[in-house]
Amino acid sequence: MRPEYEYARLQHLTRRHFLSKCSTGLGAMWLAMQGRSWGSAGALVKDPASPLAPAPPLIAPRAKRIIYLHMAGAPSQHELFDYKPELAKLNGKECPQEFLEGKQFAFIQGVPKMLGPQFSFSQHGRSGAWVSDRLPEFSKVVDDVCFIKSMHTDQFNHGPAQLLVHTGSQNLGAPSIGAWATYGLGSENQNLPGFIVLTSGGRNPDGGKSLWGSGYLPSVYQGVQCRSEGEPVLYLDNPPGVSRDLRRRSLDALDKLNASIAEEVGDPETVTRVSQYEMAYRMQSSATDAFDISKEPEWVHQLYGTQPGKEAFANNCLLARRLAERGTRFIQLFHWGWDSHGAAASEALNKGFTDRCNEVDRAMSGLLIDLKQRGLLEDTLVVWGGEFGRTPMQENRGGEEMAFVGRDHNPGGFTIWLAGGGVKPGFSFGETDPIGYEAVKDKVSVHDLHATMLHLLGFDHEKLVFPSQGANQRLTNITKPGTKVVKGILA
Repeated sequence: MRPEYEYARLQHLTRRHFLSKCSTGLGAMWLAMQGRSWGSAGALVKDPASPLAPAPPLIAPRAKRIIYLHMAGAPSQHELFDYKPELAKLNGKECPQEFLEGKQFAFIQGVPKMLGPQFSFSQHGRSGAWVSDRLPEFSKVVDDVCFIKSMHTDQFNHGPAQLLVHTGSQNLGAPSIGAWATYGLGSENQNLPGFIVLTSGGRNPDGGKSLWGSGYLPSVYQGVQCRSEGEPVLYLDNPPGVSRDLRRRSLDALDKLNASIAEEVGDPETVTRVSQYEMAYRMQSSATDAFDISKEPEWVHQLYGTQPGKEAFANNCLLARRLAERGTRFIQLFHWGWDSHGAAASEALNKGFTDRCNEVDRAMSGLLIDLKQRGLLEDTLVVWGGEFGRTPMQENRGGEEMAFVGRDHNPGGFTIWLAGGGVKPGFSFGETDPIGYEAVKDKVSVHDLHATMLHLLGFDHEKLVFPSQGANQRLTNITKPGTKVVKGILA
């Protein structure tokens, strides 16, 4: 062995490395017999040669997979789900000073005017759920949905708030919930990534690719951003003049080189890299098939409102169902354009907001119908929401009334909904105050939501950990105690 390789190998065989990585002993032997092993630091011990191999959960799961529909920009709960007659009575009046003292806003200055609901509300289904007339198709499936109307956050700007919602921290560098899910459970399909991300609306969310990053977890658990038009993943196809047989022989040679380096240096990331190259090779056929929505019958396209060949939220919803039935563990959809400040027509509640509703209404409703009729909804958790809510007062800038109608950011109270995967159908949990400004009953934090999602997947949120920076890190943030599973929404 060359001296430089021997030195690198010895660097990896330190006492601390030995203690943190080894899983010998009777306790570890018992855990291995249960189909899962843990290191002495509390983290899972994964085979670097097959890091996405399926692993059993720790407790009885309700859900096998998650489809998370994030409306980037934060849709207004006042125009969708949180009906407040008292707010309608205050429309056009100056905002009371008590609603402004001690509050932070992104843009509101001076004394804004109160803004009542801009659209009509009515009750639907056996559950009597209040939904506005902006979502006529969704109104038909509310009996399959569980609303949480008491969400709150401590972030009022998009980037940090989105990071908090998806990684449990408003700062960069933490793993996303999809990365945690695939780290804990692996994937049921070794020919596709365990965590897939789909975007629509013309832009990526403000939080960027860190929203589906792996942070301090091994890189294999990060989300793979795919496209609903063209190649599912850029450069997945072989370049001109390169046959599949030549690609196979090239990979075999590369695998041997990486295996040699792994043996000499002992870095498990090198072995993981081999598995990722092999995954990419298998994806050439599997991904192409999974992402070809043109194979679906016409009634399915009618159900979702899809248009094959275009980048669209509807296409991504259909792709989510196809990926779910193929065993993908976590499917993340981002739809951009919900930041309804009223600074322009595209951000106005009566224009851009209405356009966004039209883009998602049929597709997200079709997704729930399709999952249910295929028997997938019972073990698929669907989550829909933004990063915070909107204010009950109309936005102004520089203290002046704006030309278009909009609302500012509001971290104090907002609504999300969940469906399938072990949550109560046709149910509403929590309340905001009479004007929809602050969560006041059965308050649910972002970390509470994370703990509940992990619980439904079969994990205790305090035990799914990874050692980093001298502590066992977790999704629900070790610096903020008091996080709880929201048992009131569990079926």
